Amino acid sequence: MSLPSNLHPDEASPPWLNKGDNSWQLTAATLVGLQSVPGLVILYGSIVKKKWAVNSAFMALYAFAAVLICWVGWGYRMSFGDKFIPFLGMPNVSLDSQYLIDRAFLGYLPNATMIYFQFVFAAITLILIAGALLGRMNFLAWMLFVPLWVTFSYTITAYSIWCPGGWLAKRGLIDYSGGYVIHLSSGVAGFTAAYWVGPRTTRDRERFPPNNILLMLAGAGLLWMGWTGFNGGDPYTVSTDASLAVLNTHVCTATSLLTWLILDYIFFGKPSVVGATQGMITGLVCITPAAGVVQGWAAILMGMMSGSIPWYTMMVLHKKVWFLKQVDDTMAVFHTHAVAGSLGGILTGVFAVPKFNRLFYMVTDWQHYIGLFYGFHDGRTTAGFRQLGVQLVGILFVVFVHATMTSIICLLISLVVPLRLSEEELQTGDDAIHGEEAYALWG
Repeated sequence: MSLPSNLHPDEASPPWLNKGDNSWQLTAATLVGLQSVPGLVILYGSIVKKKWAVNSAFMALYAFAAVLICWVGWGYRMSFGDKFIPFLGMPNVSLDSQYLIDRAFLGYLPNATMIYFQFVFAAITLILIAGALLGRMNFLAWMLFVPLWVTFSYTITAYSIWCPGGWLAKRGLIDYSGGYVIHLSSGVAGFTAAYWVGPRTTRDRERFPPNNILLMLAGAGLLWMGWTGFNGGDPYTVSTDASLAVLNTHVCTATSLLTWLILDYIFFGKPSVVGATQGMITGLVCITPAAGVVQGWAAILMGMMSGSIPWYTMMVLHKKVWFLKQVDDTMAVFHTHAVAGSLGGILTGVFAVPKFNRLFYMVTDWQHYIGLFYGFHDGRTTAGFRQLGVQLVGILFVVFVHATMTSIICLLISLVVPLRLSEEELQTGDDAIHGEEAYALWG
């Protein structure tokens, strides 16, 4: 049977290119991009005090643009290129026209699609870090922080975990779509940077009401629905596993939101909208490393845990642990991303289904990719414990890399410009920093 004329290979559509896969990959990448711009731009600009609306939104918008230039200039090849050292690729430009139309290292896609897809993941990682620093970081320091961090910190974990030649990838670490590379990384880096930058003013720490909760929900909605591309795009093919990942993502997220909401109702007597948004985020984060490799019932269990364990660390433990109280993490990214990301990574090591891993990784090496639960079920407990051990090693590696590199980057920047705004700028906010205000309705 002959193919329709529009499916025949030609110079623009070589035999290895799958048009359906490429279409979905570009769509998925754009969905992830919309999570940042305008999703997190709107969420950040709305969830902060009115005087910080412009600054918070612009931190996100700037990061999106700056990361792209670094990514095509050297970052992509450092994360997914030829091996330089065991945890990093060789820096190189990704703008050569022949390179861009050649086949990518995975999937039936050109390099241009893969570069775009991986860029939006790198960009959202920096924007999530910004969440910990809202309301006091010197914007010039942030302009320096973004290119330095994506170059010397993000690329290390991306190469180690996601690149086929990375040392953790070779050991079989399961990180379906970024529970380690994006969420644990941003949570640790955000918390570390918040320590070095210092806190907001006392008045802002005591009272920091959202300036527009309805717009905040619009940003949160873009974040949630954009996650369809976040997790659904990671098989790099239009597959049954992509469909499974999308459904698991939304099931876990809804369960997590409801769990957080119920806990708020029980212990505080009011259904907090901001709290429900936090529960939504922790559900999205927790399922990310497991999205396409767990059963639906496991997604519900993960949602129950992601709606309760980060709730406990944020609402109870944070107020009791001295060190946590010392760090002013504006958006609580330590709890919503570091805690929830670690939780997801561990639970992936428990619930990962061998069959689904085979669909995703296309491997027959059963030494890897079996959750502890299925290790017991199949009489392969050693392999199950080994998988859980690899997941834990991955957590320790990510924490060490980003706590160390973020500290070094912040200390280097502080030698050039102050990390924190002046007291006068902290009191005034947007008008002092940008000469603009979010709601200048009366001139």
